[in-house]
Amino acid sequence: MFVVIRKKTIIIACIIFILLAAVAGIISFTVLNSSSFYTIKMDEEKKFIKWVDFTVPCSVMEKALALDIKSYGKEIKLNWIELLAYLAAKYGGNFRNFKSSDLDKLVKKLNEGCTMAELTADMKYYPYYYEAYSAVLGGFVGEFEIEVDDKDNPGQKVFVKKYGLKAFSPIAKGYGYSHYDDFGNSRSYGFRRRHLGNDLMGSVGTPIIAVESGIVEAMGWNQYGGWRIGIRSFDGKRYYYYAHLRKNHPYNNTIAEGQVVKAGDVIGYLGMTGYSTKMNVNNIRTPHLHFGMQLIFDESQKESDNEIWINVYEIVKLLNKNRSQVIKNTELNDYFRVYDIKDPLVPQALEAIPIQ
Repeated sequence: MFVVIRKKTIIIACIIFILLAAVAGIISFTVLNSSSFYTIKMDEEKKFIKWVDFTVPCSVMEKALALDIKSYGKEIKLNWIELLAYLAAKYGGNFRNFKSSDLDKLVKKLNEGCTMAELTADMKYYPYYYEAYSAVLGGFVGEFEIEVDDKDNPGQKVFVKKYGLKAFSPIAKGYGYSHYDDFGNSRSYGFRRRHLGNDLMGSVGTPIIAVESGIVEAMGWNQYGGWRIGIRSFDGKRYYYYAHLRKNHPYNNTIAEGQVVKAGDVIGYLGMTGYSTKMNVNNIRTPHLHFGMQLIFDESQKESDNEIWINVYEIVKLLNKNRSQVIKNTELNDYFRVYDIKDPLVPQALEAIPIQ
């Protein structure tokens, strides 16, 4: 009898313990979730793009850009990024399927009064491509003012208003270079890794140009990139990386970390530094500029294992049509742009003062 009672007591005790544990678990779960709800909510609010594979050919970008520029000032203004995002959503990002007729049909519908929202309503991935391509190309096209020679006053310049491509080639006008699509190629110095940029082969001392207006975010020595400079776009989405700059005189001497530079400014000089923990060493065999673009949708992606570097080969081809003319200032021993620019993206309070 005693044994039976003892067994019942143990069973009841176990049941009570389990119930108490369950209640405690529920309370704990509730408390845990209530305390972490804000974090969960914040994470949901901070959803951002984790990867971008930019595969738009230069020829397609040129077509979309021409349509954008041609429609400027007209009743129906076309947006080249919207056009490209539409095509990407249609092709699943594979532009090998591109047909000029698809772009023509899209433009025809837009000119007839259809909106892009209506035309992309059933395109599940259009919002993704639009956001991704806006991050890639967001600062490339728009209104700006550029200096030109004043025909009425020889030797003088005047600013003229323009609309179009306002991003520049990273190589100054008049300087030769060659490149091929080397994105993703293997690199072995330090550790085996993928090449995350485009190498532009040229001559030591070739002036290197700021592709887009922005803020100098990093300068100095990096054992992989040698003397390098990093410039961040004003919207924070693009980080431009220029590496292997010239030994002894890598930068334009007016450039400093934290400074604003304008698209077309001379920021440094092509070289062959890098692949060394020792500073100011030429360990690169062939003189070239390593040019890369990192996309940043959230600051957690900067300087981390979650970095997004895109293939800029086709972009470099596009930018080749807009190159900054430069001239040497012998007193300062540096090159400077010939024709200044007024970029609306540059905060007026931070507008760099051009050096003659």
